[in-house]
Amino acid sequence: MTTFKSLFITLALSTTAFTTQATEPTITQQKQVAGYYHHQIGNTQITALLDGTNYLNPSLFKGLSDTEKTDILKKYAAINDKGIQTSVNAFLIHTGNKLIMVDSGASSCNGGHLGSTYNNLKASGYQPMQVNDIYLTHLHPDHVCGISNNGVANYPNATLHISKTEYDYWLNPNTLSKLPKESQEKFLSTVEKIKAALAPYEKAQKVKVFSDKSLAFGYIQFKPAFGHTPGHYSFKLKTEGQDVVFIGDIVHSHSLQFEQPKTTVDFDIDSKTAVETRLKHFSEYAKEGQLIAAPHLPFPGLGHIYSKDGKSYQWIPVHFKD
Repeated sequence: MTTFKSLFITLALSTTAFTTQATEPTITQQKQVAGYYHHQIGNTQITALLDGTNYLNPSLFKGLSDTEKTDILKKYAAINDKGIQTSVNAFLIHTGNKLIMVDSGASSCNGGHLGSTYNNLKASGYQPMQVNDIYLTHLHPDHVCGISNNGVANYPNATLHISKTEYDYWLNPNTLSKLPKESQEKFLSTVEKIKAALAPYEKAQKVKVFSDKSLAFGYIQFKPAFGHTPGHYSFKLKTEGQDVVFIGDIVHSHSLQFEQPKTTVDFDIDSKTAVETRLKHFSEYAKEGQLIAAPHLPFPGLGHIYSKDGKSYQWIPVHFKD
């Protein structure tokens, strides 16, 4: 009898515990906040917009052994099973009477994990209709695809600004015949995405191609940054408070390519020229203490470059301020 009574009590307690555990309220994990960051320079506001987070296979970076890559990544606490983490960023410039965008993100061209620029722009307090100009550092899909969606312009009042060399490289039919056969299929796939993105702006005659001989357009100064693509440009914004250089894709890793700036990446069309550009610009920006905005450095991609010896460099991100 005693044994039966003990068993009954044990079962009762177990059932109570199970019921209590099952009815406890659960706390839902929350998503990340909208990806935008406002940075004020005098009367000019720079807004960084996160398009998404990307992961690159370490094998895409050339010129370093696997051991060297691992040692550098460990140093910067950047080891990740998914690959080398990069951001895809776009930027807004509010001058007071104009709203300018530099690059536009990938939209859906590079997978569903990217394409948040449009929504983050609206979350930041601006509206797509307010964008007056879009400066494209180059025409790779992760920079140009975000300007439109399914044949409709995302920024219908904006005029696109693209370098002539870049425009001609991708959109001149003669380019294909000059490429190795093994590169032609990838090239045609990229061109298809570029044409689709540009189409509504071409139709509305809102594409302006600037000459490589041009030096400036108002308060935007063109800075040749060739190598990554044939017509790749950086843009320097002149303000009363501080200049900002939107560097485009002269760098893809805040760890590997600052520590070892001669490290190339598979996306560079002319790797030799890309390295020369990186070395020249890194040296210049480090000496000048230049504020830069980078589409593939950790969000918000705003900061400075530091060098102690002029050979290796360090990325110094801006400090958050409200």
